[in-house]
Amino acid sequence: MVKTKIAVLISGNGTNLQALIDAQKSGLLRHGSIEMVISSNSIAHGLKRAENAGIKTAVVTKKMAGSQKAFEEGIRAELEKNGIELIVLAGFMQILSKEFTDAYPRRIINVHPSLIPAFCGKGCYGLKVHEKALAYGVKVTGATVHYVNEIPDGGKIILQKPVRVKKGDNPAVLQKRVMEEAEWQILPKAAEIVSKRIMKEKAAEMESYDKERIDKLVEDNSYLGRGIVLGRTADGAKAVSAYFIMGRSDNSRNRVFVKEGDELFTRPYDESKVEDPSLIIYAAIRKSGNRLIVTNGDQTDTIYEALEAGGTFEEALKTRTFEPDFPNMTPRISGMILLGEKDFEYKMSILKSATREGTKTARYTFDYESEPGLGHFIHTYECDGDPLPTFSGEPERVDIPDDIDCFTDKLWTGLNADNKISLYVRYTDAITGEYEDRLINKMEK
Repeated sequence: MVKTKIAVLISGNGTNLQALIDAQKSGLLRHGSIEMVISSNSIAHGLKRAENAGIKTAVVTKKMAGSQKAFEEGIRAELEKNGIELIVLAGFMQILSKEFTDAYPRRIINVHPSLIPAFCGKGCYGLKVHEKALAYGVKVTGATVHYVNEIPDGGKIILQKPVRVKKGDNPAVLQKRVMEEAEWQILPKAAEIVSKRIMKEKAAEMESYDKERIDKLVEDNSYLGRGIVLGRTADGAKAVSAYFIMGRSDNSRNRVFVKEGDELFTRPYDESKVEDPSLIIYAAIRKSGNRLIVTNGDQTDTIYEALEAGGTFEEALKTRTFEPDFPNMTPRISGMILLGEKDFEYKMSILKSATREGTKTARYTFDYESEPGLGHFIHTYECDGDPLPTFSGEPERVDIPDDIDCFTDKLWTGLNADNKISLYVRYTDAITGEYEDRLINKMEK
């Protein structure tokens, strides 16, 4: 089990740290692992407790850093370097800024020695809390573990435990009882609760990621027809376009992709075997100004000509219908990327039969604002069949990595080995338009 990685931030003796260490040893802290301890005090005894437990330590002081911003940047550098997922403040005598806490939503917890909202907020820490409790004359005090935000002791409460105030208590005696009966019990329990939640979230994210991996989307599906992927690399710098073709008949399989300059065409592999060139020979990729066009048919030219004449993507496709290959009535799928800006946009379209008889056309266009690491995938058919079932719904979300070879390999490997024909992938710098590409033809391998 890969546990949630925890960093404990301290400033002093480290008694709450020791409670966490003991909970980890006993198995109470089951879903979390204390990876490091960061102290804002170079002589804090808690550092020795960490060293005795074999836990990595680091010291980041405000005096050494010179400013609050540099102090927090130093802490963040340690957290990121060690892959920390949960931050536990255990006697950490520093206020963290909104910028810092916003960077770790629901990932920072703190233990406070009172029953919040009593005796908390700015200036309420250490013995001062217990002095206030005794001065006020409360009969019950306690401790609280809460999420941390920019408001001191203002985050959502996770756990609380009451402690009775006894006759004759002084601040030091009451502090010790609150630690022993409340803080040392609820802090490890809260760390376990949050660690378990983070693990569940990671598992859900991983499951979602697996569902959006291009190879997972295409595997175990023998026939998707033709497919287009548009999106943006994880680093945000490049526009991604991919186009593949599959084929079941000899006429469909007799194809290869050929580049001519910056454009991509489908051509027959063996011209002597061509039966019907109308639906298998076309320009698949063309560029008009800063607009990259990708389609599965000769509507590439229709879109290109409309754009060159000052028209739009949608206007061009309004003049076209699905392919005339009854009973399949293959949809025309198209895409266009608007290059020239880092946060570029892209469009996808599908034209398909609106009736069983193929008498009407349904036209759908999808507009997307690009998001780093995300793309969308549309294909002509849902799966194999007779007739072939048309793609339905919105284009599928797909993960887009920075590495063109990784993406190309996953897509090509995932496609059905018997029916895949050709694949072309292009990674284009969103600003300059410069690109690198990969082209695979099954016939030429």
